[in-house]
Order: sequence, then structure tokens, then C-alpha cells
Amino acid sequence: MLKSVAVVALDNVGPFELGLVAEVFALDRSHRGTGVPRFDFRLVTDVPGPVRTSGGYTIMVERGLEAAADADLVVMAPFGRWKPEPTPVPPAVQEVLQHAVRRGAWVLSVCTGAFALAEAGILDGRKATTHWRNAGQLASGYPRVEVDENVLYVQDGNVITSAGTAAGIDAALHLVRVELGARAASSIARDMVVPPHRDGGQAQYIDRPLAVTGCDTLEDTLVWISGNLEQEHSITALAARAHMSERTFARRFKAETGTTPSAWINAQRVLRAQELLEESELSIEEVARASGFGQAVLLRHHFNRDVGISPAAYRRVFRGRAVRHSPGRGYPLHPYPPAAADAG
Repeated sequence: MLKSVAVVALDNVGPFELGLVAEVFALDRSHRGTGVPRFDFRLVTDVPGPVRTSGGYTIMVERGLEAAADADLVVMAPFGRWKPEPTPVPPAVQEVLQHAVRRGAWVLSVCTGAFALAEAGILDGRKATTHWRNAGQLASGYPRVEVDENVLYVQDGNVITSAGTAAGIDAALHLVRVELGARAASSIARDMVVPPHRDGGQAQYIDRPLAVTGCDTLEDTLVWISGNLEQEHSITALAARAHMSERTFARRFKAETGTTPSAWINAQRVLRAQELLEESELSIEEVARASGFGQAVLLRHHFNRDVGISPAAYRRVFRGRAVRHSPGRGYPLHPYPPAAADAG
């Protein structure tokens, strides 16, 4: 089980990416009964002491790389500059990453942290991603890496690479789901007021950057929807609850969640169904009603589309366990034994 997390912060580290990893893994949520443990969170660097951030200020990192030697997860935060030439990766950092992979620990890179993984050779022969602005450079500089610039994150074995900035949240929540289950991932996502899954990939952002927005406007509405998934939710009713016109509501919803209200609600319902299938004795029909799909046929349709397996098969194989997901969108790509992939 995922218990300890070590984040490597080098000179000129990205403060936002460092912060999002801390938001997921450093906060103590163990008292809430949602399956999220108190992670042993370690911030490490090659030379302990003050470390500059790309934001122009410094942070104090007191622990050296030896503190990552037994971590269940080693996170490579973005650092330095990657154009026109990548910032050199200290050999000691490469050794830490290589050792983590060899001993079976998880290794996760955020944004251009993928370059450090590539330099260490652990992306050779693997699928990977990074920020779309740097994907071409990663592919040309490391031709043995199969780079996909159109996804939010990629898992290949015990190595996960995420796209630019906020995609690190998607990758981290994916890992939480893999290790701790749907309920734990959903709990952290609700705390952060972010979608546990985002549809699509980073291609939608290429050369069309969205304005940076928070979720203050729709936070109450998103929380309310999550607590009332069994109800019908029309755009008209939701816009009225948010005190907006339907057009403004739809635009704000897209900006703040990255998807449409219908897609977001269905994703939330699938997550709720996963929790119920993992933890309850409810029948498939009862799960369909409790998660808001109403009928088992609709549950099966959305569950198969998003998760890649039937609800019944999911329950048989992953009761009390977490589901392994596919690269990119954060959904499984039939990673189950053939006997489990039947209709249910």
C-alpha cells in the first residue's frame, strides 16, 4: 500500500507543481474515514538547504536524497529550464530514480520532470508525456521514449508521467485510485474541488490556453451535485442554483472543471458506483439507483465506457482493491484477467 512519498525538489523547482503534490499527499486526511492514510511525506533534494523556486523565492529543504531510498512513491518535480537545452540532472538524482524503479516503487513526474526520468533512462521503451510545449523536445532528445503529447498523463508499469502543471493532479489522483480505491481518490478530489477524472487530453489546450480560474464561483454547486447524484440535474436548474444564466453557467463550468456538466456528473456517478461496488453489498440495480443512473443498463453503458469493464466484473476482481488504469485519460484499458471481462 502507498504509505510514504518523497518529492525531489531541485534548483529552480516549479512551486505550483510542488504545491499540488503536497496538496494530495502531505495533508492529513486519515481521520475522515475515507480510506486515505496519513502519508509519510518527505521533501528531499541533492544538497539540503535553501532551494530556489521558479517563482523567485526560496524554500528550505532539510532532507537529502537518502530519504527517498525506501519511499513507496518518488515524485520528480519540474526544475531548471529545458529550452534550448535541458538542465543537467545530478547523477545522484538519476540513481535515486533508477533504484526506485528497480525496487518496484512508484515513480511519478510532473510536467517537465519527465526529462529527469528520461535522462535516467527509465523511460526507455516506455510511453510517456510532458507539457505539450516540450513534448517534441523530449521525443527528439530521447528517441527511445514513446512520447504522446495529447494525453494528461501516462502510466507505463510503475512509472507515471504527467503533462503540464495541473495535469499532475490528474496523475496523482489516478495513483491514489490505483493504490487506495475510488473512495479515497474521490475524497481528495472533493477536498480540492477538482474533478477526479478529466475527459480528453492536453491537445485541447495547445495554442488555445484558457484563462486561469479558480473554482470559487461553482464550488458550492459542485459540492451539492456530488452529494445529490441520485437526483436529475438539468442545466436550467443548476444555473438557477448558481444564480447564473444557462449560457454563463455552461461557460464557467467548462472553464472550472474542464468538461461539460453532463460529462462531469456522469463521471461523478461512475466514481460513486465504483465506491459502492468496492464497499457495499448492494445489487447492480441498487448501485445504479444509488449512483444516479437509475437503471442498470445505463450504469453498464457508462461504466463500460469509462472504466473498460462491467460493474459485475469490477466487483468480482477488485472488491476491496483498487483498479489499474490505462495511460492518458485515467481509465482502465482491459487490464483484467479475460474471465473477468464479461458482461454483468
